[in-house]
Amino acid sequence: MNPSRESTSIVIDALKSRGFRYVSTSQDGWLHLKGSLNAGDAAHPCEIDIDPNFFDLPCIRLLDVPAQLRPIAPHINDKGEICYLAKAVIVLDIFDPVGQTIACLERAEHVLGRLLRAEMVEDLEEEFFAYWDGWPCVSDLEDHADGKRQAVLGTVEDLDFPVVSDNLERTKKKIAVLGWRQSDMPLATYQISTTAKPRPSQVVWPLSNLREFLWWQAQFDSASRQKIETHVKDAANNGSFGTVLLIESPALVYGVLVLFNKPAGGWAANGKPNKIPNLFESRVKALSVTRVDDRYIAERNVPNRKTLAGKRIAIVGIGTIGGYLADMLVKAGAGTGGGQLTLVDMDTLGTNNIGRHRLGFSSLFLNKAKALRKELLRDAPSAEIRALPVRVQSANIIGIDLLINATGEEALGHWLAANHESSTPMLSVWIEGPGVAVRGLMQNDMGGACCRCLTSHVRNGRYKATEEDIPLVTSGQGCEGLYVPFPATVSVQAASLGAEMAIDWANDSNTPKLRTRITDSKWSLGANDCNPKQVEGCPACSK
Repeated sequence: MNPSRESTSIVIDALKSRGFRYVSTSQDGWLHLKGSLNAGDAAHPCEIDIDPNFFDLPCIRLLDVPAQLRPIAPHINDKGEICYLAKAVIVLDIFDPVGQTIACLERAEHVLGRLLRAEMVEDLEEEFFAYWDGWPCVSDLEDHADGKRQAVLGTVEDLDFPVVSDNLERTKKKIAVLGWRQSDMPLATYQISTTAKPRPSQVVWPLSNLREFLWWQAQFDSASRQKIETHVKDAANNGSFGTVLLIESPALVYGVLVLFNKPAGGWAANGKPNKIPNLFESRVKALSVTRVDDRYIAERNVPNRKTLAGKRIAIVGIGTIGGYLADMLVKAGAGTGGGQLTLVDMDTLGTNNIGRHRLGFSSLFLNKAKALRKELLRDAPSAEIRALPVRVQSANIIGIDLLINATGEEALGHWLAANHESSTPMLSVWIEGPGVAVRGLMQNDMGGACCRCLTSHVRNGRYKATEEDIPLVTSGQGCEGLYVPFPATVSVQAASLGAEMAIDWANDSNTPKLRTRITDSKWSLGANDCNPKQVEGCPACSK
């Protein structure tokens, strides 16, 4: 829909009935009007800017921020603009410009009313990042305690920025993968935690010196303000030219760069100032912090749940399922936080594998376990990943927390059920027939079925994947060998089921132990997700 004078005129007329008057139109077509928001039994003068295409949210600004909301308040920035909606959770109806504009005004009145009653608006609590715009800074911190940290100066093209770490060896691996240049950081670096959520100031913003920054921080957390001042004095007394401060709040990590004023007596030979400069007048620059720590990346993938960090996991079979599954597990934290991911496969990647494998042409004729390890470390350089290019019967996989069989080979599954450490949970993931369904089975306690038990059950008509009998369909020719034809999309679905069950295991949610997902709508589900029992006398797991 192209913007038209008719639609903007209709909006202006509709707002006129609500007490708003048209003022002007900007060069890019935005409408500017003035009126009032009604909240807290009072009218609050405001102005509103409206996108003529009605794609962007109207910008609503208070012309006079109420006294009880100064000097800081959530959801109101230094210009008086109200953050009343999160863009990601609203879809604007461009075909109803009047309705959506009025709805935005009413939402702004609702938010302002709650602020005047000293109530937070929960779905807007993370909007502070929009107001904290500064010099880039990268954070790779796994330790969340207060204290001094290490830092290097990263460089991309002509842009220099601090990279803060609690383990430079780990961080430098990440920098190397990104191709950034790095050099020593001449500034002391500290990490400070706070339980308070930051809010922009309507009095002093942006912050220009240390005095203003400390005053602002004290408005919502006096304890962290004291920590900051202590760290700054420590840096100055030890001869640093400035300091990098990262503050970890419940909403986000934000930071500042403090550049000390040049001492009146210059800098002594030992690097310390001959006279301590006026620290409170030191220049401050906001730092926009981007987190690259493994915990943050994994938790964004597994929100509100435990990740796979700290777990020792082994995957047997780095084929069409195992390759994608390993990738998903690493993204969920496997191999980080002191954990390890072991990849077991003695086969090499052939041209017959590439069509539905996580690895591509560049890994042709290489061992699958070694090649995938290299590929995964390119995307997760700090992960601990071990490749074992051997038969699983001779692999050293003792002391693991979870064993995953992704080979899809029934006989090998039976062997693993009989020979793996019984106290170690085992997850099996496979594809049924020519890709009509994918299944996963968790074996983690006495009395539950193993792979061999499930085979016996299915032969007796129980726990079938589909109501229909699944035919064996193969392709290939001669000595090249036969294979079961199905697309890579089925492999990804099997891997997704395996990742889902592994994350459930990490969160102590191990039921249902047998799960089935139909991948071809022409087939009917045979058995609901359930917990099949052990077969009495099973040669694999009855010990």
